[in-house]
Amino acid sequence: MGGGEKSDKETKKENQDDTDNEGVEGIGRQMSETSVSAAEEEEDEEGSSKIQLGPQCTLKEQIEKDKDDESLRRWKEQLLGAVDFENVGETLEPEVKFIQLSILSPGRPDIVLDIPGDGKPKGLWFTLKEGSPHNLKFSFQVSNNIVSGLKYTNTVWKTGVKVDSTKEMIGTFSPQQEPYIHVMPEETTPSGMFARGSYSARSKFLDDDNKCYLEINYTFDIRKEWAK
Repeated sequence: MGGGEKSDKETKKENQDDTDNEGVEGIGRQMSETSVSAAEEEEDEEGSSKIQLGPQCTLKEQIEKDKDDESLRRWKEQLLGAVDFENVGETLEPEVKFIQLSILSPGRPDIVLDIPGDGKPKGLWFTLKEGSPHNLKFSFQVSNNIVSGLKYTNTVWKTGVKVDSTKEMIGTFSPQQEPYIHVMPEETTPSGMFARGSYSARSKFLDDDNKCYLEINYTFDIRKEWAK
């Protein structure tokens, strides 16, 4: 009889343990489901918190927004730099106008190059002396909007074979009345019998969207002496 009573107690204890375990498992499932739900909500929140880019605004609209808020105005001035309000337009596209191109070489007058309207100078555009150091200098004006990542590329061919390719980053510029002036790094004209002769070339000025503001296809010579 004592063994039977003991067996009943053990049975009751096992039933209680099973109930407790079911409770623990239920809590575990509930916590797990809650965690999954929280994770899903967090993902939804992260998704909804992503920056939604609205319609693009012109620079003029950006400047005029919150113009009565002094702190925002100062922040925009620091962000945009020295913007000439007279040259701020109402279009998204910047306008870049090249005013002058010239070649600088120590000890001699600058070679000022005419910029043709169609991008194709008639005949020989300029002559360089072999072995001479020189820089390309140009001035340009920016209006309407900021031009971003303006760069210069130049490709040179001789008798149909590409002999040189140059790419130089110029920078990002805000609209202003005064023209910007930029001088390219110094180069040295090749020398020797095989370097002398006629070349064809193509120069481009593009922004980071590959919009071209000026393209010039031209010919030039390398000779023993400067052209008189």
